[in-house]
Amino acid sequence: MATLAHPRPRPVTGSGGRTRGSVRHLGPNWYAAVMGTAIIANAGATLPVRSPALSVAYEVVWALSAVLLAVLLVARAAHWVRHTDQARAHLLDPAVAPFHGCLAMALLAVGGGTLAVGTDVIGVSAAAAVDGVLWGAGTVVGLVAAAAIPYLMVTRHRIDVGTASPAWLLPVVAPMVSAALGPGLIPHLPAGQWRAAMLLGCYGMFGLSLLTVLAMLPLVLSRLIHHGPLPLAATPALVLVLGPLGQSTTAVSNLAHAAPAANSAYSDAMTAFAVLYGVPVMGFALLWLLFSAALVVRAFRSGMRFSMTWWAFTFPVGTCVTGAAGLAGHTGLALYDWLTAGLYLLLVAGWLTASVCTARGLFRGTLLAPPASAPASASASVPASTPAPAPAPASTPASAPAPAPAPKATPV
Repeated sequence: MATLAHPRPRPVTGSGGRTRGSVRHLGPNWYAAVMGTAIIANAGATLPVRSPALSVAYEVVWALSAVLLAVLLVARAAHWVRHTDQARAHLLDPAVAPFHGCLAMALLAVGGGTLAVGTDVIGVSAAAAVDGVLWGAGTVVGLVAAAAIPYLMVTRHRIDVGTASPAWLLPVVAPMVSAALGPGLIPHLPAGQWRAAMLLGCYGMFGLSLLTVLAMLPLVLSRLIHHGPLPLAATPALVLVLGPLGQSTTAVSNLAHAAPAANSAYSDAMTAFAVLYGVPVMGFALLWLLFSAALVVRAFRSGMRFSMTWWAFTFPVGTCVTGAAGLAGHTGLALYDWLTAGLYLLLVAGWLTASVCTARGLFRGTLLAPPASAPASASASVPASTPAPAPAPASTPASAPAPAPAPKATPV
């Protein structure tokens, strides 16, 4: 579910005076824009409201997410080929490395959207084939990221006490996205072993992701309690915690729905588990939504400006939409239908805000420019996605006079 904070960059100007950027500073966090766009279509398909106009809108957004994915895959490939040193530096940077999980989730989100809303455009068979390829690729990348990034954190990264970040959840939540979207492919698989393997394999990835998240989430909460709020630019990353909560609720709901097609002997148990697990987890997700929203408002009032972290307002919220829709289907309660619609409106507002601000930043050339802290000539050694430094304490006056110099010693 999002993105690392960019410091306020200093534009690099060309001969014509216009700003320009380079794929050198295109980090893996940019895949969050694909995830955040695809979830608009995916979550919209689960809404209780249906209309031809909405269906066309979802198809347009899904097509946009597919185009964004293709563009970013090419741009990131160019980044690895032309700026290999920077790409390796991103892997060794503990602030950037977790965002490599976003690639897997971008592939999975676009694939899921293809099957959910793209069938009327390209046909059911083609949509299932595309989703199968993207799901397979995203699952492999996600499992590699879920194992490799924690390994790098232990062996290569140097992480100070009290610096836990919600971004740590990104690589380990990717298998949960596979678990949530894999059930959609079960009816398109051969009956018997294939369907059963997909069902239980998705349950295995659900457990893999959930247990790892449960180990990391207390570190994030402890960091907030003992060390205070995150820096202003990084505050939106708190919303990332909603990702594993909403996605796990979605996963158990979708698995319960797909179990009969797999002729699973556990269908009734899976349906009961979907409700008994999903209801309390969705309750905690709503609590965390209020908690993180309060801190975001606080940061905004303190002067928080746009950064790519604002894409955290999209995909994690979208997973709560799909989770609430799953609970509505299994419980039959209109309460969850209303919750689904309300969360979707919040999702659309976040997506519109992040999209407009990102487009404006790209046009101005600020989002891909070298960091402000590095001279243009030395920008090659500084990652573009290094977190912004923490602001000065609010109690220190901005115009406080410098301390008086110490008196010179008087000769004896």
